[in-house]
Order: sequence, then structure tokens, then C-alpha cells
Amino acid sequence: MTLDELRGLDPKDMPNWPLQAQGLMLCVLALLVVGLGYFFVLGDQLNQLNQAHLQEAQLKQTFVDKKRQAVNLDALQQQLKEIDASFGALLKQLPTKSDMDTLLTEINQAGLGRGLQFELFKPGTESRSAEMAEVPISIRLSGSYNDLAAFVNDVAQLSRIVTISDIALNPGGGKDNRLTMDATARTYRALEPSERSGLPAAQQK
Repeated sequence: MTLDELRGLDPKDMPNWPLQAQGLMLCVLALLVVGLGYFFVLGDQLNQLNQAHLQEAQLKQTFVDKKRQAVNLDALQQQLKEIDASFGALLKQLPTKSDMDTLLTEINQAGLGRGLQFELFKPGTESRSAEMAEVPISIRLSGSYNDLAAFVNDVAQLSRIVTISDIALNPGGGKDNRLTMDATARTYRALEPSERSGLPAAQQK
């Protein structure tokens, strides 16, 4: 059929159209039905199918990760035991509350042994965590640069953990080239069982 013949067909008289025109119209209607069906039904289902494929891939990756962790569980548990043992050894290096006076004396003696003069030695307010307390000590002492450096090294060599930070050096103003050092010495002590029981439950874990 020609284009002019198609234009001359009466849409209201479709049953009397030539068979060729009726067949063409049926094809158009079929395509329209399929298109609408895909848009309203199959399109949403295909989106759901794609999301299901993505979720499947994520679940497979999660399974692989969990399986890898399960295979390495014994090794991880052994590492945890080693970490616990190392942590316990470090805790043993911390002084207890009753040892603190001795440790403070050792820090003071380290300075006096180098011929340094203390102008300030003031323990501050301690802050506590689950297993230990940090004790800051404000210090100010004067002496030669070499003696001050040796004092810092001596403190680092103490059997207990002591760190020195916030160091500030200023000229002493004398003729002997003495310097004044302001710093904060920080030491740590293990908490007593009675002190741990007073902490919030979240910090005791």
C-alpha cells in the first residue's frame, strides 16, 4: 500500500480495511502494548533484578571476607594473646600509687645529680583512663645546656616510664651561661583495683 492509500483509510471503518493495512495496524498495536508493558512492568522488575545482582556481589564479598577471617582465626587469637602479654609487661613498668613518691624522688635526684637547680617541681592533677593514670609534673630548673640535656637522658633511662615534653629554654642571665628550662615531665601509674571500680563501666572494658 502507498502512503496516500494509508492516509485515505477511515479509522472508524477499520474492519473494512484491506488485509495489508489491518496487519500493519496490528503490528503497531502489538509494539505499543509491548513497549507499555516493558515500561510499566518489566522496567521495574529489571531494576529490581539489577539491584539483586549488586546485593549478591556484596554478599559474596562479605562471605569471602568472613571466610578469610575464619581461616586466620587461630593466628588472630595468638596475636591477641601476644598483645595482651606485651600490654601486661608494659603495665608492670608503671609505678603503683605507693611507688609514686619514690619515682618523684628519682626524678628530683636525676636533676640534682647533674648539678641542676630546681626552681619548680610541682605534680599536677592526674587524668585517668581504664588502666592507668597520667601524672603531669611542671618543672623549672637551671644549669648548663649539657647538664640539662644529660638530665633529660637520665630521666629517659629510669626504670619507670617518664617522658618530658613542652620544653622551653631561656637564658638564665648570669655570666656562667646557665639556661633555665621549663618543661612538663609526664609519668604514669597503674590504677589500684579500688580506683578501677570507681570508673564508668565503659572505661573498665
